[in-house]
Amino acid sequence: MRKVETTSRIFESLTDFHRVLGLPKPLHPLISFIDIKDINIPAEELGNSFILNFYKISYKSNLCGQARYGQHYYDFGEGGLVYTAPNQIFEVHKTESTGYQLLIHPDFLLSYPLAKKITQFGFFSYSANEALHLSDKEKLTIFSIFKIIDDELQSRIDDFSQDVIISQVELLLNYSNRYYKRQFITRKAVNNDLLQKMEDILSDYFSNEKKLNQGIPTVQFLSDKLNISPSYLSDMLRSLTGQNAQQHIHNKLIEIAKVKLSSTSLSVSEIAYELGFEHPQSFSKLFKTKTNLSPLEFRQTFN
Repeated sequence: MRKVETTSRIFESLTDFHRVLGLPKPLHPLISFIDIKDINIPAEELGNSFILNFYKISYKSNLCGQARYGQHYYDFGEGGLVYTAPNQIFEVHKTESTGYQLLIHPDFLLSYPLAKKITQFGFFSYSANEALHLSDKEKLTIFSIFKIIDDELQSRIDDFSQDVIISQVELLLNYSNRYYKRQFITRKAVNNDLLQKMEDILSDYFSNEKKLNQGIPTVQFLSDKLNISPSYLSDMLRSLTGQNAQQHIHNKLIEIAKVKLSSTSLSVSEIAYELGFEHPQSFSKLFKTKTNLSPLEFRQTFN
């Protein structure tokens, strides 16, 4: 997924998306469940890319061959779940796959707590190569929820239908959250490699005057270097260390600042500028937040 481009085809409604895919109208205008094998058009007819203005949760039996995590490769042949939020761009690939798609328009969630809660699930911002891979037992659980949602849509819509479906969607997301935490654990060796590589990138950045002229490194900068999405990076780090990517950047910065304050005669302003801060006050504020001491107070403990 890339940033939204105006040349991409935009689908505002599920009905329009169904029509383009050669499918019957959705049974509900704001939510639909699709068996991928029922899609009746070649992928290339969607154009090079398209944008959906609704949530999409897909299970595909084959994703993209192999994907790289750090220095390791993992076979994606067993398939997995991919989550995308509204207004993300999809690039069309001419690959055959089987599986399911659950499409949810944001309006379907209005007046329910899930409308806010769904934005807090970080995996809706992950890239396709950061899919959730399921064990056979986990797959049975997810598929059972899919079946309940599909059965509810196939039944006569009544006053309870939306409540039942919303509860199943929330259950699906809660299980997904649990399984992603499990995935971070089962791929701990790979994630530790990423953590070490991130530390090396930060060390190189803070020792490079030319790079520091560009300012403090950002989470986006790190994720680009590691070839993973910012959300995945932060969630992966939380599972390993309890801290997100921004906190790791700040910790590295403070670590280097402590060395400079204790072993050089540079002024606080000079140290701030050397670390990429535009304003020394911002450095002093961050330092005190992290250490409960101002930079000068910290320096005085060494005198």
